[in-house]
Amino acid sequence: MKSLAIYTESESKQNLLVVNGLKVWFPIKSGIFQKTIGYIRAVDGVSFGIEKGKTLGLVGESGSGKTTIARAILRLVKATAGEVYFDGINVLKANKVQMRELRRRMQIIFQDPYASLDPRQTVSSLLREAMIIHGVTKNKYEAYQKSLELLRKVGLDEEHLYRFPHEFSGGQRQRIAIARALVANPDFLILDEPTSFLDVSVQASVLNLLKDLQKDFNLTYLFISHNLAVVHHMSDKIAVMYLGKIVELADKNSIYRNPKHPYTFQLMRAIPVPDPEAKKKIVPLEGDVPSPINIPPGCRFHPRCKYATEKCRKEEPVLLEKNGHMVACHYEIDFSSGKKIGEMSNG
Repeated sequence: MKSLAIYTESESKQNLLVVNGLKVWFPIKSGIFQKTIGYIRAVDGVSFGIEKGKTLGLVGESGSGKTTIARAILRLVKATAGEVYFDGINVLKANKVQMRELRRRMQIIFQDPYASLDPRQTVSSLLREAMIIHGVTKNKYEAYQKSLELLRKVGLDEEHLYRFPHEFSGGQRQRIAIARALVANPDFLILDEPTSFLDVSVQASVLNLLKDLQKDFNLTYLFISHNLAVVHHMSDKIAVMYLGKIVELADKNSIYRNPKHPYTFQLMRAIPVPDPEAKKKIVPLEGDVPSPINIPPGCRFHPRCKYATEKCRKEEPVLLEKNGHMVACHYEIDFSSGKKIGEMSNG
């Protein structure tokens, strides 16, 4: 068993995106002179990699730091420490010229499609503006042809080019947001809960569209969601976050069938069964997520974990890897019997 808290150079080459020890701390200021009296540790030492053409699902409760990671990768918020490598380029140290190209290759689709679209612009104007910024077309005719091609790719048509965002349904607006992200011919998309604002009836069609586009354009995804069933459908690997840290990372089937961390096990048990007659006993987690301002010592999950010991309350577990499954827990646990099998180790 070995620690994979930081990716090696050889492992980094296998991935389009590599995040090493990323931290995002927001200062808390007080008083007349706005003196810093503490920090909100939204992201506190996160490492992962995403292979080209693959999807990493990022799950966890609200406030665990998922969206902050996404924004830090794109430099929409400033990282406190760590490294982010995209295709070998250190994003956090890139200059203006490099960032212009990186912003073309790295795009994001937000939760609320209405808030992310300018209500004063038609769809044609929205798409053409992105093309002009990134220089992907030479003239208006090329811009029109590309806009029409992309709209048809996402299930819309020419008549939709000249409408405003308020004239569309939620699902159609999200399709427009997807088309706008694809305008720049990106390699990597961050999908920040792209279906959470949509009706259940249209969620499946948008998710299937995203999977089809991934194949057509050879895209790499970071898929953020709290819907575990959706994450399983979309992802190749899944990272589980709790209070600013990744507590488990593995292949999606391994995570769902054989979770190693007590927090992941509880998340899996909470997935609804698509059978109205099925009886499933759900034992909710006790307590609330601690504040990122006052993080408990030792394992961050220990105040809510029934397996916690004195060691858990004093020592913070390291993310360790065994047979491709990474977990940050001091103990190996058999959840079927509720007993500890042994201790995790670097040996």
